[in-house]
Amino acid sequence: MITAVILLVALAILGWGLYRAIPLGKPGVLGWLQSVALMLPWLLFFGSSAIGIPISLAGILSLLVGSTLIYIALGRWLRDLVGSKPDLSKSDLSKPEVAKAEAESASPQATLPHTTEGPQSEPPKEGVPSIPAADLQAIRNIFGIDTFFAVEAIPYNEGAIFKGNLRGDPQLTYDRLSAQLKQHLDDRYRLFLVEGMEDKPVVVVLPSSSDPKPATLTQILLAVGLGLATIATCLETAGIMLGFDLFTAPARLQEVLPIGIGILLTLAAHEIGHWVLAKRHQARLSPPFFLPVLQIGSFGAITRFASLLPSRTALFDIAFAGPALGGLTSLGMLFVGLFLSHQGSYFQLPSEFFQGSLLVGAIAKIALGKALLQPIVDVHPFVVIGWLGLVITAINLLPAGQLDGGRIMQSIYGRKVAARTTVGTLILLGLAALVNPLALYWAIAILFLQRDLERPALNELTEPSDIRAILGLLILLFMVVTLLPMPPSLAGRLGIGG
Repeated sequence: MITAVILLVALAILGWGLYRAIPLGKPGVLGWLQSVALMLPWLLFFGSSAIGIPISLAGILSLLVGSTLIYIALGRWLRDLVGSKPDLSKSDLSKPEVAKAEAESASPQATLPHTTEGPQSEPPKEGVPSIPAADLQAIRNIFGIDTFFAVEAIPYNEGAIFKGNLRGDPQLTYDRLSAQLKQHLDDRYRLFLVEGMEDKPVVVVLPSSSDPKPATLTQILLAVGLGLATIATCLETAGIMLGFDLFTAPARLQEVLPIGIGILLTLAAHEIGHWVLAKRHQARLSPPFFLPVLQIGSFGAITRFASLLPSRTALFDIAFAGPALGGLTSLGMLFVGLFLSHQGSYFQLPSEFFQGSLLVGAIAKIALGKALLQPIVDVHPFVVIGWLGLVITAINLLPAGQLDGGRIMQSIYGRKVAARTTVGTLILLGLAALVNPLALYWAIAILFLQRDLERPALNELTEPSDIRAILGLLILLFMVVTLLPMPPSLAGRLGIGG
């Protein structure tokens, strides 16, 4: 039933995408075909699984390779098509229009309409001081006919929004404008190159005082307290797995240490991945605010950006690195645990337990074979640790708000798509909560703590590379196959469960 619902939602998304793409002409349809190329193998896989017709591993790999090649070919075709068209943004405005724009920008009544595309989503408040006239003139001087031809300046939160025409490559233009801004006004202002309300590039200049602030002492103490609580819940989770309550039997602490430390290791690997890539992109992160929970030890951690990001590529790399390293660590533990498992291993799990995840069930079938036909399966503790690590990684990959999955969606597809997937994820979690209370807890955590999107990068126009887009989709599909239960018909065909 859940698989069928997901298939229907995916088909509805594709239909809506085609409806939105047709008015954009050939480039829009090509972009939509790219989405179809990447989704089709998984739609075929889940559709065949739902009706009990498994696809071989060779078939799945062939579909993935074929769809990837088609995606890359369509991407090149799309770039060539767009590049061959005349750039309408380079058409000069008439002198009366320029004069009118300058007159409007000089008007003290000029205000910014509400937008979610700028660095801040709030509309300007009355009484907020506008940018000083001398600074405004200095900023006007950085624009040129070969970079960004500004025709209108609108006061915005002690800064200004400049409308006009982008005259070159977004990254090269941003580099030149930001260098000239620093030369004229030092580090007093930050320059953003983003998409405006009219889906046209705009330049936003804000004072550096609006930069993200470092963590306060209170926040650091809160992070330490949540970290200690997470250690306690991971150890308690290990105790529950072993069949006792650690809080009522603290003398048995030594028994839970191996499993508890294993869970903490997967959490640490996840955060290390974020920090390594943040350092590479010269971005600062806040301390991780772990979310302790008794059922699985932790939901992971909330990690805020303590500095502005240079590009959507940096946002992708930092968001991707955490679940990639955490997921590989968990997968490694799962593989080692499965191949160390034998009759008489420490844990005994019902064979139906392996139907709870398409990914884990398929891997377990390869490693354990006919053992999964038995009612009870003996497994090594690493199996349970790896499985928990995969679940924690997967729930952080849900495409919502400031979760890793939400950041990946925002970096690849932009803010509008990320906002829609956030709403869709919360709806799906609400439906899942009818059968699993853990989904309700996570939905509440997202709703109150992480539903907002990340603030735009300094250069919001340059998209990540095709390779990053493919990696992003693959890791999001990894999330799906980890959290999605195996249909009973497929489990029966594979011989999972008595």
